[in-house]
Amino acid sequence: MIELEGVPELIDPVMVAAFEGWNDAGDAASTAVAHLDREWKGEVFAALDAEDYYDFQVNRPTVWMDAGVRKITWPTTRLSVVRVGGDKPRDLVLVRGIEPSMRWRSFCNELLGFAHELGVELVVILGALLGDTPHTRPVPISGTTSDPDLARRMDLEETKYEGPTGIVGILQEACTHAGVPAVSLWAAVPHYVSQPPNPKATLALLNRLEDLIDVRIPLGELPEDARAWQVGVDQLAAEDSEVAEYVQSLEEARDTAELPEASGEAIAREFERYLRRRDGGGPTAGGHATDSQDGPSGPPFRREGPGGPGGRTRPPKPPRPGGKDSTDTDADDESSED
Repeated sequence: MIELEGVPELIDPVMVAAFEGWNDAGDAASTAVAHLDREWKGEVFAALDAEDYYDFQVNRPTVWMDAGVRKITWPTTRLSVVRVGGDKPRDLVLVRGIEPSMRWRSFCNELLGFAHELGVELVVILGALLGDTPHTRPVPISGTTSDPDLARRMDLEETKYEGPTGIVGILQEACTHAGVPAVSLWAAVPHYVSQPPNPKATLALLNRLEDLIDVRIPLGELPEDARAWQVGVDQLAAEDSEVAEYVQSLEEARDTAELPEASGEAIAREFERYLRRRDGGGPTAGGHATDSQDGPSGPPFRREGPGGPGGRTRPPKPPRPGGKDSTDTDADDESSED
C-alpha cells in the first residue's frame, strides 16, 4: 500500500510522464516535463527506490558539493504535483525520470499505485523519436492510445504498432490493462540533428499537451529558444550542399504529404489555441508548434541515423534521398508504438 503524506486532495488530476533514454530523442520529452515542473514550481512528494530499477554502471550516480559537504544524487524517477490555476483549476502529477534498467512491470505497477491513490483520471506519456522530418517545418506530433473509445473522443490514433518498445509503450499498456485511460504523445525529431536540446520539439509537445488536457501552459523562453535553434541549424546545414539538398527533399515530401491538412481540423485547432491565449492575456505570436519557427543557435551539427528513438548512431553522411541507405525510420509507424 502506498501512503502519501502531505499531498492535498487533487482536482481532476492528470499524470504527465516522460523518461530519458530510448524514448526521448533530443531530450524533447523529458525537457517538456521539466519545463512544466519549473514553470509551476512543482513539489516533489515521492521518488522510486533507485536500487530496485537501475543499473548504476549504466546510469551512474553523481557526486556534488553542498556547503562543503559531499552528497550523492542517485538516478531515479521522481513525482511532483503542480496546481494549474484559472477558471477551471486542475492538478498535474508530473513523473520525470530515466528509463529503468530492469523490473519494468514492477516499475509500472508502482507508478499505477500512485495514480490510483491520487485519483488520476488520465495518464499522458510524452516521447520523442527520430524521423525523416525537416527541421524547417512544424514538428509532427502523433497522439496514440490503445483504447478505441478514447481515440474517438480525443481525436487520437489507435495504436497498431508491432515491434521493439520502450518504457513508454510498456507503461501505456499497463495503464490499459489497469483500466486507466492513457495517451502517448510523440514528437518526431530530425534524425540528422538529433542531439539535445531540441526546444522546437519540446515546444510542439507542450502545445499538443495543452490542447489535449485543456490547460494553458506558460511557455517562457521556449518560443525564442526554438527560433534560435532553427536559425543555428539553418546556418550549419547551409555549409554542406549535400545536407542542404537532402533537407530540401524532405521539405518537398512533407509539403506534398500534408497538402490535404492545410484546412479543417488543423486550422481549427490552431485557431482555438490562439483564442485561448488571447483571452488569457498571454502571448500569441511565436508560441505554437504549427508556426514555421525560425528556430539555441548552436547545437553541434551531427548527421545521425535512427538507432531507435533517441538513438546516438552517427553515419559519416546523411543518406541521399531515394538511395538504398536512406533512413527508414518512419515517424508515423514508430509513434504508433504507444
